[in-house]
Amino acid sequence: MTEPTPTLRQYELIAELSDKMVRLASQNDWESVISVGQEYCQAVESLRALSPLDDEDRMARKPLLTKILNDDARIRHLAAPELERLGNMLGSIKRQQNVVQAYLAQPKTQS
Repeated sequence: MTEPTPTLRQYELIAELSDKMVRLASQNDWESVISVGQEYCQAVESLRALSPLDDEDRMARKPLLTKILNDDARIRHLAAPELERLGNMLGSIKRQQNVVQAYLAQPKTQS
């Protein structure tokens, strides 16, 4: 078996990072998910500078892409409850701000 090309190795790195993000999301370690997500974005961006894949490497890339997409779906599924919780919290804060603003509003007096 031949050594993978730099482009295929980059896809392997991206798959490893997506796997790591799933594990961290499963542990509710969202700060680390975001940190690894930045590495992930940089790894994806660096694909632009690499050469295109030949037919053999495209076939080898297929399971990596499937894994990456499955990992993305799992991360989104794990993040959904957290995003809903944050949305509810932000809504509550907004309602509290509106109440405070209404309470503190000074009525205009007519002269």
